[in-house]
Amino acid sequence: MARSLTENKTRTASIVLVVFGLCSFFYLLGVWQRSGFGRGDSIAAVVNEQTKCLKLPNLNFETHHSASDLLNDTFNSQVKTFEPCDAEYTDYTPCEEQKRAMTFPRDHMIYRERHCPPENEKLYCLIPAPKGYVAPFPWPKSRDYVSYANVPHKSLTVEKAIQNWVHYEGNVFRFPGGGTQFPQGADKYIEQLASVIPITKGKVRTALDTGCGVASLGAYLLKKNVLTMSFAPKDNHEAQVQFALERGVPAYIGVLGSMKLSFPSRVFDMAHCSRCLIPWSGSNGMYMMEVDRVLRPGGYWVLSGPPIGWKIHYKGWQRTKDDLQSEQRKIEQFAELLCWKKISEKDGIAIWRKTLNGKSCPRKQDNSKVAKCELTSESDVWYKKMEACITPLPEVKSVSEVAGGELEPFPQRLNAVPPRIARGFVPGFSVQTYQEDNKLWQKHVNAYKKTNDLLDTGRYFYFRCNL
Repeated sequence: MARSLTENKTRTASIVLVVFGLCSFFYLLGVWQRSGFGRGDSIAAVVNEQTKCLKLPNLNFETHHSASDLLNDTFNSQVKTFEPCDAEYTDYTPCEEQKRAMTFPRDHMIYRERHCPPENEKLYCLIPAPKGYVAPFPWPKSRDYVSYANVPHKSLTVEKAIQNWVHYEGNVFRFPGGGTQFPQGADKYIEQLASVIPITKGKVRTALDTGCGVASLGAYLLKKNVLTMSFAPKDNHEAQVQFALERGVPAYIGVLGSMKLSFPSRVFDMAHCSRCLIPWSGSNGMYMMEVDRVLRPGGYWVLSGPPIGWKIHYKGWQRTKDDLQSEQRKIEQFAELLCWKKISEKDGIAIWRKTLNGKSCPRKQDNSKVAKCELTSESDVWYKKMEACITPLPEVKSVSEVAGGELEPFPQRLNAVPPRIARGFVPGFSVQTYQEDNKLWQKHVNAYKKTNDLLDTGRYFYFRCNL
């Protein structure tokens, strides 16, 4: 027993000596390298000489980005805690407040546009979620169901009950895919469009739905590989865009009013209006001219609802034949001025196609009193006044050439260099920089998939589609 204790003490002492020796060795090694005479210091001197490093004593690594509209104490080193807003602000949307909106003119829907508050009225609190808010359903269930607690507004279920927009069932809203102009469902409506427009052939990839309601058209067009941007104003049906976003469909609060749409020229393959209540025949055709601006050459404009089909539905719309006929006549005249060709009018749906280029268009625009728009660039549209003018197309050499260049069909379009970049229409971008950016984003997306395994579960469906 005594012998065993002696051996343990000897082993412990040996371990202590070894550890002490190693610590001393590494300490002396560090002193040697930093003493000015050691190997480490000579290596550093050689590296500095080879790289011609300069010592700049005035380097400043502090951040310099700032904004004039931030509070004076934004850059205070102290952490600022934002208190939650009152419950009444649950549905608050900056620059879309109803009381402020009603103080602006109603002509050209100015009062439905964005009007931001002055500095002293801005909120600096955290918007609370609705009481009982739950995580949205994953796609594709979210297309058809939304939790009532997330958007607690039942008005549409009453006002649009006959039109089959949305139903309230238990603690959820159910969206059957119906609409004012497609009572048989969005799928059936899209089939009617596809019988005229090559939706399933990859020619139509991007669509704009004006006055979208709850965005059922965009939700169901996705099955055809069509990405739809939908917008509607915040009016007495204030929850409609909320419903769209909760369903997982891209949408924003907006209106065709006095300002240009915030999209560059020639970016949508199709524009759509289904009883969207936009006065297309008014304002000297200004709204149709704005749609023409964002439509690609050869793109399609779909109009369903008043005045299309007036011979059958004029009584239901509670309008006279003469009134509706006059409205449609004006729309036809503006379409002709824009060189749109009507390719179909059936079952209350009219479809026009935009010309491919300026050469294939009659000289009516040249002889017209309508001015040509003057844009410094194709994307110079943010907060710019809408005008009754026609946006000129890029020049072409023949009547069969697509102005600005023809896009590849989807899915080849995903990786093909856009013609406007290949032809130098976008300042700061070239074929090389576009391809490099494309490779970079492919790398980022692969990293997203490895980091966030919910991307493939339908949780971020439209985000995943865009990726």
